[in-house]
Amino acid sequence: MNMNKDNSTLAEKQKTPLIQKLIPLIMVVLTILADQITKTLVVKNIPQFSLFSDADECVVPVIGNLVQFIHVRNNAVAFSIGSTLSQSWRTVLFAFAPLILIIVVFVVYFRNNDFTKLQRWAICGITGGGIGNLIDRFFRDQGVVDFIDVYFPIYFESKRWPTFNVADSVIVVCAIILILSFIIHEVKARRNKNV
Repeated sequence: MNMNKDNSTLAEKQKTPLIQKLIPLIMVVLTILADQITKTLVVKNIPQFSLFSDADECVVPVIGNLVQFIHVRNNAVAFSIGSTLSQSWRTVLFAFAPLILIIVVFVVYFRNNDFTKLQRWAICGITGGGIGNLIDRFFRDQGVVDFIDVYFPIYFESKRWPTFNVADSVIVVCAIILILSFIIHEVKARRNKNV
């Protein structure tokens, strides 16, 4: 009986309190708000770029030629992968599949007690970015609003990184943080085993 009591006490100690799982959800909300507010400002203030556009009207320099804002739409995923697919396939692959993935991430997030605080915040940032882009896919007919254009002389013929948005930025930064945190956690765990 004492052994069962000790096991249940140990399980209770290891279970992450619900409040520690709820607080990082602030990151989801902040990411969505920042993403949607910036996209709304871009749509209202910068004409959408096309081959027939006047570049002076469509390009807003932020840091000279290094960083500029340009209003473009992406109905595919990163680097315009999938832009040649039919609309129905794009809807399934780029809207409903990510929606299901986000739901799965939330289920794992709330059931898992092993994530660190940093990992929880990173997961919420990635989720918020995903939701921000999904909002565009469901509610903006022409696709996801991208507007951050950065000079990048390596690899790309145009010497510019493919245009992105706030949601994309948060996803990339949080994914890097998450991966590094898993690596650091694994290295520490291996060191502790060897001691």
